[in-house]
Amino acid sequence: MKLKVIATLLLAILTASPVLAASADDDGSLDEFQTRFGSEWRQIRHDAKRNITTWMRQEDGKTFRSFKVQAELEGSMEAVARLMLDFPGYDKWYWQVMESKLLKQVSPTEYVVYVVHRAPAGLPERDVVLRGVVIPQSRSQKMLTLKIIADPDYLPLKPPRVRMPAQEITSRFQPLENGKVLLETEGYVDPGGKVPLWAANFVQRSAPYAIVVAMQRRLKSGDYDQGKPLPFPVYDSGDYRQTVSR
Repeated sequence: MKLKVIATLLLAILTASPVLAASADDDGSLDEFQTRFGSEWRQIRHDAKRNITTWMRQEDGKTFRSFKVQAELEGSMEAVARLMLDFPGYDKWYWQVMESKLLKQVSPTEYVVYVVHRAPAGLPERDVVLRGVVIPQSRSQKMLTLKIIADPDYLPLKPPRVRMPAQEITSRFQPLENGKVLLETEGYVDPGGKVPLWAANFVQRSAPYAIVVAMQRRLKSGDYDQGKPLPFPVYDSGDYRQTVSR
């Protein structure tokens, strides 16, 4: 009972924002604190209505759990790419983002981004410097791949914020014949500093689902259907005509 009371209090704190609230109705969420994960992927949630499925596992040598998510996004590949490159707009859909900005565009397909995350009550904010590399589509490669890795030494520390030492995420986007985009993401995040293990695992369990729900909403808004030309080619389904040439 004591464990359930603690977990319920944490749930109340973490679901204070609209984005987090999307994951609050997940049945069996308290089982997370009572179950030991192995190295095999274990399904956490399957939302048939939104076409979102999430998994978690505990990899050898890693303190926190890794996650995997598969979902269908309603939008074009061009809109998805614009969403991912709208770095100042991450606060509208990414997990508890307070601030995000582009530090450097190394090339048309490589970016350095600074992100600040809110933390649960009583814990300091987290910040992270991310290097993102895009592997574009081609006429022989339908998937667009985005690889993200943390670069904690890129900027001096900014106390009292805690620098996140690790964020390793690979996202693959593939156009489907039904006009949607298939998203497949695997990742690992280390929030750094002193965080109760069960609290961090709860966030990592909830965040992938909440992020995808918010992505779906942003794409449905139509805000990313038009805009400046993308810096790399993007193809939709069918005959894979190039929708953006330069």
